[in-house]
Amino acid sequence: MQRLVASLRRLPGVGEKSAARLAYFLLGAPDELVGELSDAIARIKADTVICSSCFNLGAIDPCPICANPSRDAGALCVVEEPADLSSIEQSGSFKGHYHVLGGALSPIDGIGPENLRIAELDSRVRAGGIREVILATNPNAEGDATAHYIAERLKGCGASLTRIAYGMPLGGDLEYADHVTIGRSVENRRNLE
Repeated sequence: MQRLVASLRRLPGVGEKSAARLAYFLLGAPDELVGELSDAIARIKADTVICSSCFNLGAIDPCPICANPSRDAGALCVVEEPADLSSIEQSGSFKGHYHVLGGALSPIDGIGPENLRIAELDSRVRAGGIREVILATNPNAEGDATAHYIAERLKGCGASLTRIAYGMPLGGDLEYADHVTIGRSVENRRNLE
């Protein structure tokens, strides 16, 4: 039991009490549920691939969004993590393509531009065909710094650069915001040039 609680505590947002509550739940849960959860955890790494175009996580490459010909290939939404992409998709407000950076700039944590997929974004945009780059990084210090860095790097690329509006709470994460707020943020994005 202590080993399970210690393992659960390593998950983001799970403290001592939550970990203990989950462990006791699993102890009393039906074997089928515990087996399904155990199998899902064991298979997540083996069954998940990274899209070679947008770097989203999925079961196939390219992902269904990149492979969908009805999506607007001229609009590219840049997000920090796959969970942010998922939140925007659930809002239903964006019908273009995505680019997942894999995080945000954070010098304190040793995360610089070389640790993110910014070079791939630069190449993708400069290859042509993209008319708008929407910077949908989180509205916090790291997200703002990342958006500013990308805007500077992409100046003169031929695409319009926009930033999502601050309908999101300052310091918040897209992953935890409601879909209406995310939708308004995407719809009310602003120009950075």
